[in-house]
Amino acid sequence: MPYRDIDEYIASFPGDVQERLQRIRRLIHETAPEAREAMSYGVPAFRLKGNLVVFAAFKRHIGLYPEPSAIEAFKEELSDYDTARGTIRFPLDRPIPYDLIERIVEFRVRETSGG
Repeated sequence: MPYRDIDEYIASFPGDVQERLQRIRRLIHETAPEAREAMSYGVPAFRLKGNLVVFAAFKRHIGLYPEPSAIEAFKEELSDYDTARGTIRFPLDRPIPYDLIERIVEFRVRETSGG
């Protein structure tokens, strides 16, 4: 089902997942206030001079898609999580590392700003 916006997307999940998605959304807004929200391939995205970060919920995890450079930069801190070239999977049965997500978003802001 295609979602019109991030609110509709988040509302489609159970309450506990909605809370986590809303917290990630707020965190991105606070960390990158100039980024704008969008839907990309049916999931929430933030753009700042191109893609900044994308996130999505699944049955057992929340995926964060910050570009391969960010995953490489935080490789050690992400060693407890399942990662792929451009993907980080945060299991829903564990606490979400919001502080780590914030630092990844900060990294992406610097990267997209050329600094």
